[in-house]
Amino acid sequence: MGQFSVIFSRNPGSALSANQHLVAFSGEVDDKESGPDPFTETSKELNPGLNGRDIREAFKLPEYHVLLVANKFQTGFDQPLLCGMYVDRRLAGIQAVQTLSRLNRSYPGKDTTYVLDFVNSSDDILKAFQTYYETAHLANVTDPNLVFDLRAKLDASGYYDSFEVDRVVKVELDPLSKQGDLIAAIWPVVDRLLKSYKAAQECRKIALAKDDAQTTKDAQDEMNALILFRNDMGAFVRLYAFLAQIFDYGNTDIEKRYMFYRRLIPQLEFGCERETVDLSQIKLTHHKLSSKGQRPLALSSSEEATLKPYTAPGSGSLQDKEKALFAQIVERLNDLFQGVDEEDQVRYVMGDIKGQMLKSETLVQQAMNNTKEQFANSPDILTKIMDAVIDASDSHSSLSNQALGSSRVREGIKELLLGHGQLWEGLRQRGEASDHQTG
Repeated sequence: MGQFSVIFSRNPGSALSANQHLVAFSGEVDDKESGPDPFTETSKELNPGLNGRDIREAFKLPEYHVLLVANKFQTGFDQPLLCGMYVDRRLAGIQAVQTLSRLNRSYPGKDTTYVLDFVNSSDDILKAFQTYYETAHLANVTDPNLVFDLRAKLDASGYYDSFEVDRVVKVELDPLSKQGDLIAAIWPVVDRLLKSYKAAQECRKIALAKDDAQTTKDAQDEMNALILFRNDMGAFVRLYAFLAQIFDYGNTDIEKRYMFYRRLIPQLEFGCERETVDLSQIKLTHHKLSSKGQRPLALSSSEEATLKPYTAPGSGSLQDKEKALFAQIVERLNDLFQGVDEEDQVRYVMGDIKGQMLKSETLVQQAMNNTKEQFANSPDILTKIMDAVIDASDSHSSLSNQALGSSRVREGIKELLLGHGQLWEGLRQRGEASDHQTG
């Protein structure tokens, strides 16, 4: 039912009569495989012993010692009994400091704390704490009026109107409303925006086939505008969530848009298909823990940290999105390969390997005649990856040796090419271009 990011472990005290757990997350999770109805914190399947109590209060009881959280209780959760934390998500900056600091409350009999981190390096955590350890200076102040400026920009886009905002907010605030009511309220906006993006995408494809440069540019501009609109909504949500803790805006229209955007953003995938990996058949047979020794993490630093304020949110471009995409690719490749320069990894997988596979007539035909999901199940993909790895062994010996010696690496390459690498889309474009030339 989704991934939990942090697990808090409580000091058991003098006795451990039971070891029940609690699950904390915001909103609802709709998972048809686990049950027909959406799940919340109060669902009996997740927290059967909650009985209407607040999770903070229930966690004080002696029968609870483990709290699983997903993007919740990482700030402002004051429970002095916490002594252990298991981290399974990327943490950085102030978020790392706030999350790990949940453990720093003192309590009689609590003489130690521990963090078992499966994701972050000690250098990253040290860097996060150094910023705030001694002295941090603000480079400038954040203008609270930035929220109004960004709201004006989003309203002027014409992608929604005030009636549609009010319709969603009314359902959001109604304690008797159901998930279906919310979908009915927001779907007209979602459907219109998704269709607009799809129409521009199809127009661009046709214009490319006709070699119509101006129409291609116009269609691409429309697609870019929709993507930037979604990015600007995300900027508004982050900015308002931060500044509303400091300033009393006293403006219900601002709060309404915050609620509206939070519901709208997750629905706008704009041509991005979510890639999932089936882990149901994987079984853990063994594991090994090895000590790498102790190392000092000195918090004192000769350099003073400078904290930057919010400036001109919503003024970004698609370059920001491309940088974020590149960072995601690099992060995944770093999980696959060891001891190789990041740019070499990207060039190897997204350049050499993908380039070789795009030349395969077999894969072109399979992509043309199958959906992306069907194509992903083709055994020929891994075969062609192996062929491409062997072909690239002369110029990238270290990377090829790692790929040849590990099925996990080859599966990871396949996942990246089908996801961020858009291999299926590239093969179809090649097939369509070939058909057009033949016709």
